[in-house]
Amino acid sequence: MTPASEFLLALGGMLLAGLAMDAIGRRTFMPRVTLLLLFGVVIGGEMLDLIPRVFTDRFEIIANMALLMVGFLLGGKLTAGFLQRSAGTTLWISISTAVVTAVVVTAVLMAVGIAPGIAIILGCIASATAPAATMDIVLESGCKGPFSDLLLSVVALDDLWGLVLFSIGIALVSIINGNAEHATQLYIAIWDIGGAVILGALLGFPAAYLTGRIKPGQPMLMEALGLVFLCGGIAIWMDVSFLIASIVMGAVVANFARHHEYPFHEIENIEWPFMTIFFVLAGASLEPSMLKEIGLIGVAYITARMAGKLLGARLGGRMGNADKTTRCWMGFALLPQAGVAMGMALVASNRFPEYQQVLLTVVISSTVFFEIIGPVFTRAVLRRTG
Repeated sequence: MTPASEFLLALGGMLLAGLAMDAIGRRTFMPRVTLLLLFGVVIGGEMLDLIPRVFTDRFEIIANMALLMVGFLLGGKLTAGFLQRSAGTTLWISISTAVVTAVVVTAVLMAVGIAPGIAIILGCIASATAPAATMDIVLESGCKGPFSDLLLSVVALDDLWGLVLFSIGIALVSIINGNAEHATQLYIAIWDIGGAVILGALLGFPAAYLTGRIKPGQPMLMEALGLVFLCGGIAIWMDVSFLIASIVMGAVVANFARHHEYPFHEIENIEWPFMTIFFVLAGASLEPSMLKEIGLIGVAYITARMAGKLLGARLGGRMGNADKTTRCWMGFALLPQAGVAMGMALVASNRFPEYQQVLLTVVISSTVFFEIIGPVFTRAVLRRTG
């Protein structure tokens, strides 16, 4: 079989699988994200091994393209009108869930005898969520209202605070271990986040004015994809967070484009094919066999992360004067965790090789759990809250 035929067969199969999983998801309690991930596990390397290398070798590029579109759409939710109504609630919940989760996970892991350095790093990693899965579940559910809007805005900010906490944690562990030179990670984080914010703003302001001029009223698909992928390419070249850059660009366009009502609406029409391929390949990259190696530390991590998200959302909702429904259920909707956590684990493993085995084992195994089980909780919450 030629590479071209392998590519086309795999592409067609994954897109048709997306349709099938969408149909099954509408008739069962399982969201299509979880179904696609499980499908990817079945056809992945640990089981049937049906995905050609032409796809698996390019998973990072496909993932980046999907996350860029997700980030831009999330940023588009952060409009001035929405922020005026719920800025306090969004900030309090996003900050509280990130900080409380990090503290709870760190404390629990240290209580079961884990070294402080590993506990701190895992606590910071636990604060991250899965924006792609959450966005897709909201779109699939068709739920439109205050709760789903708030959820997407919290997710948009959640990974920002997670990256900040992770950078502080890396610097703190470096100091604890006597590796003062690694404290420069804090300065790297400032560039990673601050540079992304600047890049998103620099691209967002001219885009807000120029888009939608060729076809009055709404931007065209080519404009949308061109700017989103340009943002991602520059961000990766500058070594800053492309997810944060795309979120900022989306927020700027949503707030300053006065001549069209919704930024790059056309992206939603082509996002699902990209997301289908992304979730199938993400499932294929998961290693279910790692669940057997999770051990006490993994069970403690999963339990503590769930407790931290629930407690943090409840506390943040109370401080942000959120309604009772939000305080009770937001934490359950924030359980999915995927690529951002894996990226943090890889960075920490490179910084501290002595922690590599424990970090990767716990994060990979817990990612399998949260990426498959988390979306089920999120969709159940969305259905319950309307």
